[in-house]
Amino acid sequence: QVRLVESGGGLVQAGGSLRLSCAASGRTFNSYSVGWFRQAPGKEREIVAAIHWNGIITYYSDSVKGRFTISRDIAKNTVSLQMNSLKPEDTAVYYCAADRRSGSNWYLLNNAWGQGTQVAVSS
Repeated sequence: QVRLVESGGGLVQAGGSLRLSCAASGRTFNSYSVGWFRQAPGKEREIVAAIHWNGIITYYSDSVKGRFTISRDIAKNTVSLQMNSLKPEDTAVYYCAADRRSGSNWYLLNNAWGQGTQVAVSS
């Protein structure tokens, strides 16, 4: 079982940047694809970005393409989300998730979840 802990959330002005980190425990973490989801008040949880266990394939939602970058550090068992050009609509609780799902829907991660970290973007 993989355990995930997020960090790096906070309050930032529109146009600013934040970097979220997801620290994982578990010897098999390198075999998991990992991603970030977010949930804004009154809205459903949505995927933001994901990185395949091979470290090469990535997925981004249309709303964050070109602004967010996901990366993983195998040696440190961490996955990071660099968020640039933040907008007020990026305000949400961000969750780290991991899964060993394969196939074309590999990024629909649901096996393990972190507790979430709040990101607030002021206009």
